Formats: sequence, structure tokens, C-alpha cells
Amino acid sequence: MSDPDPPSDDPIYDPEYAESADRLDAYADFVAIVKQLRRDCPWDRAQTHESVKHLLIEEAYEVVEAIDTEDWDALAEELGDVFLHVLFHSVIAEQEGRFTLADVIEAETDKLVRRHPHVFGDEATDDPDAVAASWEEIKQQEQDEEEPSSVLDGVPTKLPALLRAYRSQEKAAGVGFEFLDREAAWGKVEEELAEFRAATDEEGGDRQAAEFGDLLFALANYARQVGINPETALQETNAKFIRRFQHVEARLRDEDVSIEEADLDTAARLWTEAKTQED
Repeated sequence: MSDPDPPSDDPIYDPEYAESADRLDAYADFVAIVKQLRRDCPWDRAQTHESVKHLLIEEAYEVVEAIDTEDWDALAEELGDVFLHVLFHSVIAEQEGRFTLADVIEAETDKLVRRHPHVFGDEATDDPDAVAASWEEIKQQEQDEEEPSSVLDGVPTKLPALLRAYRSQEKAAGVGFEFLDREAAWGKVEEELAEFRAATDEEGGDRQAAEFGDLLFALANYARQVGINPETALQETNAKFIRRFQHVEARLRDEDVSIEEADLDTAARLWTEAKTQED
């Protein structure tokens, strides 16, 4: 029997996407600088995963804000800050003997290849929905191989509540746990609205809060059914409210009137003015 062929050194990806030497050098310099900061900077040296974890969340939100405002220079800067935190946590872990940056990259590379059989394997599809469904199916298979798990285990507990509802519903729908159609989902919204309205007529707030949560959950599910991310939609509404309210404040200041002193008719008129300017 002949010896098996040695493993190929050819990359699995198209060679045209290989990084150039100067870009690899820039990456290596970045890693080296972060490592030196951990050694020579008293602040960087004192940090732990726990002490800087909140900063990673802040940076991620700043990335989102740059995208929403279409500030591409800011986006480049904020992505760099997120990249810094990925490196920083990886360096801390390497110093503690847990894993290395190479482990992080290799694990993610393997996952991307494994979960894209239509790109790096024998499967073929041009349907984005089929790709998303395949991703969830492969992910669940991976989890089943490790230990009994829930489809919802991959939804972070620290997500904002509305986004967590959306992602949980999306995951459940990916394995068939879903309303038959939009009308059925809307029927659930109406059911929860009626229950919340009934609860507001009762004494005590526990049931009211529970029914309100159920209503929000049902609305998030219907939004998903019609292609709306409820977290994004509410963020946009928050931003719109702030813009219009600040317009009212500014116009009142022009008239030497404070927001506390203004009557509701005047405030409503200025609110309509702000709304009209946006239309």
C-alpha cells in the first residue's frame, strides 16, 4: 500500500484574495504594538477581561452609529477600536495560557469554511435564505456533537431586550417553530394587546409588566415576519424624537421661553414644525 498523499499547501480560498505583504506587515505591527503596551504601559498592564469588557460594547455601538450617520472616516476609526479590543483580549488570554490570537483566527477560519459549503464545498445555492438556514443547521449540528444544547444558546444574554427577542424568535423560526403566516402573528399581537389593556385596569403592576412584555415580544415577532428589525426601528424612532424635541427646545430658546414654561399648544406647534421640516 502506498503512503497517503501529503496535505496540500494550496489555500482553500481564491488566490486573488490573498493579502499583500505590506498589509500583512501592518497587521504584524499592530499586534506587536498591543503586546508591547501590555508590557510597558501601566494602565494596559493592569487591565483584565473583566475590566475592559464594557468598552468593547461601547466600541461596537460606536461602529453602529458611524454606519447610521454614514460617516465613513469614523467607521474606519471605530472598526480599528473594535479590532484593538479583539487583539487586547487575545493577548491577555495568551499571557494567561488560555489561548492565542492564532487560535482565535484559526477557529473562526475553520468555522467560516465549514458553514459555507456552497462556497468551499460541493453544495450550490444562490438563495440567501437557504444560506442562512444552512448556517443555523450546521451550527446546531456542531452543538449537538459537543453536548445537548438549545437552539437559543447562541443568543447572548447581554443583548438589548428587544434585539434579544428578535434574535431568539429568528433562531426558533430557523428550526420551524414559527407562526404559519403573518396574519397568525398579527393575531397574537392583538391578543396580547387586549390582555395588556385588561391588566391596566387591575391593581398592582406585576401582571401589567408581564403583559406589556408579552405585547412587545409579539410585536417584535410580527416585525420580523414583515422584514423589520425592531431594535433598529426603535433606535431610529428614538433618534427622531430627540431631533424633534431638541428643535422645540431651540425654538423656545429663541423666544426666551424655557421648555418648562411653554404651554402645550406652543410645544405641539413647534413639534409639528420640526416634523414638517423633516418631511
